Amino acid sequence: MPLLIIVPACAGGGDDYTERMAGEHDGDEPVSNVSSENLQGANISTENVEYTETDGETISGYYAEPENASEDIPAIIVIHEWWGLNENIRTMTDQLAAEGYKALAVDLYSGEVTESSEEAQQLMQQAMEDPETAIENLDAAIDYLKGERSADRLGVIGWCFGGAWSLNISLASADEIDATVIYYGHLETDPAAISDLNHPVLGIFGEEDEGIPVEDAHEFEAALQEIGVEHEIHIYEGADHAFANPSGNNYNAEAAEDAWEKTTSFLDRTLKGE
Repeated sequence: MPLLIIVPACAGGGDDYTERMAGEHDGDEPVSNVSSENLQGANISTENVEYTETDGETISGYYAEPENASEDIPAIIVIHEWWGLNENIRTMTDQLAAEGYKALAVDLYSGEVTESSEEAQQLMQQAMEDPETAIENLDAAIDYLKGERSADRLGVIGWCFGGAWSLNISLASADEIDATVIYYGHLETDPAAISDLNHPVLGIFGEEDEGIPVEDAHEFEAALQEIGVEHEIHIYEGADHAFANPSGNNYNAEAAEDAWEKTTSFLDRTLKGE
């Protein structure tokens, strides 16, 4: 199928997606991570792995799985926020492993990580300007999990910038993916543009998010309904953009905990058949 990139590579203007994300993250810093407390005693193994190359440069990701994992457990691609592959994303990857999945956190920034909103905006814009490379990166992650890790069922999850790419790779490689989770990522709301989706989708959004407006979430839900894709869309009252990031200033513990319960339930049902 033709490559469809639903993150607009805009070059300025009031509707520029990166500008809206900058507004949502104004004054924000990923400085701590309370979610790691939930992993005390978790029986998982972790490692940094090389899963692809870009322009001759090896790209490393972060991999986690349950200790003594069997080959037949499902896998999940984890896509970072606009900060890059940082401690928070590693912790979320560990949490997925603790839930019984093989999880690979990819790196779409070629090793760059930041705590600066200004730098994050630049890194995000650079990735958006070269969408083919990002898709190749994510396709390599699919190949790694299905080849090196023998995964027979595969999900994808992403937050913010990563939420948009969760949808992107689900459109570009729909037949390789069995479940998609989007946390407040940019959406395509045209039913014709997402007609290749052929697996369940979970969308998590904040009511107060001006970067990903509630209206877009409703239109996305209507589009999924029109094309007959199984879906769950949850919009959290009083929650802002990035409300599920425990290392950020917009963290909303009550909404985040409920969203995580819905996420694990969705993944268990669609990937494990539970």
